[in-house]
Amino acid sequence: MPNSSAQKEHVNNEFYTQKRWNNWINKVKESGFEFKESDEETEKESAIFVYMQDDVILACLKVIAQYERNILSKEDTLDIISQIREIVLEEIDSISEDIDLMIESLQTSLMAAIAACEVYIMDEYDKEAKIDELIKAAVDAEDSEDLQVAMQFIAETGARVIGGEQLPENIFDELPYGLVAEWLDGIDSIAAAMVGADSYKEDDGSGDFEPI
Repeated sequence: MPNSSAQKEHVNNEFYTQKRWNNWINKVKESGFEFKESDEETEKESAIFVYMQDDVILACLKVIAQYERNILSKEDTLDIISQIREIVLEEIDSISEDIDLMIESLQTSLMAAIAACEVYIMDEYDKEAKIDELIKAAVDAEDSEDLQVAMQFIAETGARVIGGEQLPENIFDELPYGLVAEWLDGIDSIAAAMVGADSYKEDDGSGDFEPI
């Protein structure tokens, strides 16, 4: 059955535009990012990708806040989140080997964060399951190469975080490196955004934008 949002014009999206994403890509190009010999140097140089990810997630949270205040309908909220998905997960022309790897990782994390937003809006998740058990189930599913199921568990984890729950402390300490870890990075960014200033809840997304 065709998606109903595809049968009508997209609702106006001022929360996150193509121009905004392009501004970040230009900033990344200008940064000339390269992996350094030390992790500390690399982390410092890679801050722009953190800002980039946080900016997308904050935009998504602003959309959800509008939905929760009954300013946006569920259909329009999902439509805007879908538009943001299309913008930030589009394939990027190669810039450099190191930057390409960072953008790929960034998009992998954002994929999970956006999926979590969609699951939260649709209210299609178990509110009783323990978050650490959801994450373990995601890891097990990844081990079994059932990535669709693994993503569902991580999206449900993210929906729970958007709903106000906390990720377990030191969640990454024993987490094997892989897709689940990268997806969970996007959920962790949601958690970090939600414990900061909550002025985004009153923001309609129409303000001017200038990348950091």
